[in-house]
Amino acid sequence: MQQRLTYVIGGLDRLLRRHMTDALAPLGITLAQYTALSVLEARGASSNAQLAERSWITPQSANEVMSVMAARGFVTREADPSHGRIILLKLTDAGAAMLRECEAVLRPLEMRMLGDISADDAAHVQRALELFSRNLRG
Repeated sequence: MQQRLTYVIGGLDRLLRRHMTDALAPLGITLAQYTALSVLEARGASSNAQLAERSWITPQSANEVMSVMAARGFVTREADPSHGRIILLKLTDAGAAMLRECEAVLRPLEMRMLGDISADDAAHVQRALELFSRNLRG
């Protein structure tokens, strides 16, 4: 009997989280921190609430992650010029450099996961997974 697609995707998620966590550990970066760096690079300056939503963590967790990242010089916190009560988080050059290091240690993991899958097939799978995410977000 074929396994439900949700079960297979959930299993892959757990495997990836474990392997990514292990790969990032020597850099002193958690998976949540890596995700936050990636989001800030892709989306630019973001509020804590935006970062939390885009990183799949709670606002409280995002605040804790960002406190560590700010202390390490990977992000800055600045008042939003259009709304003084909102603090915008911005990626620093040091944060961008750390993100490059993270990507370098994660690249072999992605290559291992993809195995002999063609670039076209990998792109098709990525599009399908992105569609699944959009469908669930509503």
